[in-house]
Amino acid sequence: MTATADTVRKGRKYDQVLQGARHVFMADGFEGASVDDIARAAKVSKATLYSYFADKRLLFLEVANTECQRQARLALDNIDMTAPPREVLDQTARHFLKFITSTLGQQIFRICVAESDRFPELGQRFYNSGPAVMRAEMAAYFKQAVARGELHMDDMVFAADQFGELCKADLWPRLIFGMTKTVTEDEIDRVVKGAVEMFMARYGT
Repeated sequence: MTATADTVRKGRKYDQVLQGARHVFMADGFEGASVDDIARAAKVSKATLYSYFADKRLLFLEVANTECQRQARLALDNIDMTAPPREVLDQTARHFLKFITSTLGQQIFRICVAESDRFPELGQRFYNSGPAVMRAEMAAYFKQAVARGELHMDDMVFAADQFGELCKADLWPRLIFGMTKTVTEDEIDRVVKGAVEMFMARYGT
């Protein structure tokens, strides 16, 4: 596939193609995934695959967008947004870290960076499908927590961004720069606790 298309055509076999692509990308990664393997997994012809996605990167980003939306929905369905800040922050951080340290999460980031000059809309589409959703939800939660007297802050959106960056400490750069390939539950636990403690030290009442 060549990097020429920037639109996705949806039709009767769209979900089928997406599901097959997700399976192959998760198993083989972006570089290892071939058009033949994706078509085979999706049970469609290569011509059908090309008719929906003329570019493998676009197909990958569509898989990424769908997965990111799923992760955002999963987080919102499982995080009790009425709980005290420490609980909400802990749950949010764990969900966020497990996704960004996953193989798919790292691949999404690398593709967005690699293609940002040629296809800036791909990164924007990915950001809007998940990160922006969680950012807005956290900002809304912070506003409620401030009203209850549990937090003290003026810029809720900026605070949400700060918490996201605290969650990336140590593990994220080591993964992205290839210093390590995997992370443990203990490592995630350490980063989560540190992020929550630092955030509450700044904004807790």
